[in-house]
Amino acid sequence: CQVYPSQVTSKKAKDKLEEKRLEDVPIVREFPEVFPKDLPGLPPAQQVEFQIDLVPNAAPVERAPYRLVPAEMQELYTQLQELSDRGFIRRSS
Repeated sequence: CQVYPSQVTSKKAKDKLEEKRLEDVPIVREFPEVFPKDLPGLPPAQQVEFQIDLVPNAAPVERAPYRLVPAEMQELYTQLQELSDRGFIRRSS
């Protein structure tokens, strides 16, 4: 069994500018065997297919995006670029 962390963040303002490493998270240090260093690929297919049934003609909720400080925006861009390069995500059309 492997676990795929989606995001590691710190709520302290001073920590936001410091480099965050997966090894610094207590649960990762306790169970290192389930957290791969690099993502080997997409998670394996599950026995159950999940889907979201959309309501016909429903409009999306209009909401302003979250504001990010420049360091967070750069980290977001870096992570999205890495996931895109590996083929895990792609731009929507």
